[in-house]
Amino acid sequence: MILDSSSEQETREIARGFAKSLVGGDIILLNGDLGMGKSVFARSVIRSLCDNENLEVPSPTFTLVQTYDTSIGQVWHFDLYRLSSPEEIYEIGWEEAISSGGILLVEWSERLGDLMPTSYMDVKFSPIIDNPDKRKIEVLKHV
Repeated sequence: MILDSSSEQETREIARGFAKSLVGGDIILLNGDLGMGKSVFARSVIRSLCDNENLEVPSPTFTLVQTYDTSIGQVWHFDLYRLSSPEEIYEIGWEEAISSGGILLVEWSERLGDLMPTSYMDVKFSPIIDNPDKRKIEVLKHV
């Protein structure tokens, strides 16, 4: 699936629709350069799953992980930008998250290196060449 977004509002709407398809155990890897909309997307997915559009969803840039309880299970929001090695993921609850049956949203997943899961959804954010304010959001399922 490939969608274009012309604004943060459109990215939020795409994320809300995407959230409806999620089930426990889903791992979503959010990939793209800084400023492409990964955090906007993640926040909207979390708010949708929590059924609270006003929920405070801080970026886990410094805490590295935040968790949220939802009607379909726990959501783990990882931001791996500050990891210096893939093994550091174990210090922030990666094994617990994987085995929890919850939903994992992972920003900067390339930092996982060889620890990349084998089954996941890859959500790629990239600029549209003709219009730097627009984004292409591509969802690929890897099983």
